[in-house]
Amino acid sequence: MTVISRPAIERIAFLREFLRHPFTVAAVTPSSGPLADTITASVPATGSPTVVELGPGTGAFTAAVQRRLAGRGRHVAIEINERFAAPLAMRFPQVDVVVGDAAHLRDVLQRHGLGHADVIVSGLPWAAFAAERQDDLLGAVTEVLAPDGVFTTFAYTATLWAPPAVRLRRSLHARFEEVVPGRTVWANFPPALVYYCRRPRTPFSSMPV
Repeated sequence: MTVISRPAIERIAFLREFLRHPFTVAAVTPSSGPLADTITASVPATGSPTVVELGPGTGAFTAAVQRRLAGRGRHVAIEINERFAAPLAMRFPQVDVVVGDAAHLRDVLQRHGLGHADVIVSGLPWAAFAAERQDDLLGAVTEVLAPDGVFTTFAYTATLWAPPAVRLRRSLHARFEEVVPGRTVWANFPPALVYYCRRPRTPFSSMPV
């Protein structure tokens, strides 16, 4: 009997959901291990941080966050696609997997008794979003990110000069005092680079918990 590996199963699931919902999945294959390690490098190696993951999909970044946390802190993953969320919750019972819209990030954290996020890792397909949608999502991020927190997201190098990607960069610089692009992750398909964003310009106020 042929045994299908977990990566192969995840690639099949990802492609299937892309064909069903191309404008919300917006990729034909999960992110690679090297990209996952790069984008989650901002998760502290000590302490008890609150890490929020947006658009975890089949869990490439989720697994990397869990390795970094090693049992510490809290990890909330918000996934709009139920077909991704259900197996993700089964695979990572220690993660609070929420089926919902990342734009409602503040409400999600409140329901889980959390007043802020120390790290927000995004796997969202920014290139598939209109300007208003991008703005709503980034507003939700800066609303809950701690002043010394970090927001990380990525973009494919092949589309860096497409209007949605340019708009995203401008929006990041408008909302954060520091936006640092990392090195290109050539081992990803397609190649991608990570943005590390710190010091949100929107005033932060801790939510009641």
